[in-house]
Amino acid sequence: MAVIRSLLIFILAGLFEIGGGYLVWQWLKEGKPLWYGLLGGVILALYGVVATWQTANFGRVYATYGGIFIVLALLWAWKVDGFRPDKYDIIGAAMALIGACIIIFYMPRNAV
Repeated sequence: MAVIRSLLIFILAGLFEIGGGYLVWQWLKEGKPLWYGLLGGVILALYGVVATWQTANFGRVYATYGGIFIVLALLWAWKVDGFRPDKYDIIGAAMALIGACIIIFYMPRNAV
């Protein structure tokens, strides 16, 4: 159950980070109104709060989140921007996700 909870927190954090960053991007790069940027900033701040809900230490959480973020970012680009990931995007994301799983699940916890 802890793994599922952790994964859900990673997904929620990713949606906040990507969604907030996307709104700021839209404001600054695509000429959207200022409220896009302001809302994006609020959502990015909430991302920082959501990330603290994890139970592992900061370094391990952020290292693991990096792999999950890569997958989420490609999914966002595909579904929101119409970007179609190619085989190299998929291979790279899979490698990052495997690395994230090794960090969070298999690293010896008593190593010095």
